[in-house]
Amino acid sequence: MTTDRRGAGSSPLGRAWHRTVSAWRRVEDFHQQVFDARWGHARQREARHQQDTLRALLMLETLGVDNPVAYETLDLIPYMVADLHSWHQRLGRDDFGAPGGCC
Repeated sequence: MTTDRRGAGSSPLGRAWHRTVSAWRRVEDFHQQVFDARWGHARQREARHQQDTLRALLMLETLGVDNPVAYETLDLIPYMVADLHSWHQRLGRDDFGAPGGCC
């Protein structure tokens, strides 16, 4: 059986394979759209909640508050600084207010 795209359309078996793959991709797209429509907002809200919790833990760490998981979060501080700008904009603030943080 030929898996090459050019060869897939040259024989009846290749065309059938191509149609089957195309139909499967449409089924996958439909499933993803149904999944996103039903649970997409809740999933995104939960992801934002977890990110905010992590961000708060990391902010406490940078302010000197003892963190019981400090060793694990130390490697995440560069990622937090990179993510800070989108976070304060989502909270409705145009600038962060602290020098050197972002903006």
